[in-house]
Amino acid sequence: MRGEREESTLRVTLTRTVGFRATHRYWIPEWSAEANRDRFGAATEEHPHDYTCAVTVSGAFDPETDMLVELPALDEILQDEIVARFHAKFLNRDTPEFSEAGILPSCEALARYCFMRIAARLPAGVQLERVRVAEDATLHADCARGSEP
Repeated sequence: MRGEREESTLRVTLTRTVGFRATHRYWIPEWSAEANRDRFGAATEEHPHDYTCAVTVSGAFDPETDMLVELPALDEILQDEIVARFHAKFLNRDTPEFSEAGILPSCEALARYCFMRIAARLPAGVQLERVRVAEDATLHADCARGSEP
């Protein structure tokens, strides 16, 4: 009985990481070239990144599988919402979310966007805890449950 009580207070999360290669730049069309360079420096030039996106979910264990979520289902969501959407793209031009909407494709904006898309597709009983988007080993952004608008 003691073990069951302790187990009921445990919180388990699962993280799956996917990667994609994409190009972007920081540029606000309404600003002059000089204003863009002053604000964003070298990032105004097109440059690629090998991004990683780590998605962390939580939920109740399925008593049959002792899993939070079926991995093929999670993998399909990540393939659709992240890899297929962003891999081999110039984000400023090839993705409506960042071209037509005029949102700069920063790590922060990508993390927020991915969070919203993934959260909407998770199976019942599975909660999205965090999305972490990293441009490289030195820069990442997190969007966590409770922080979305």
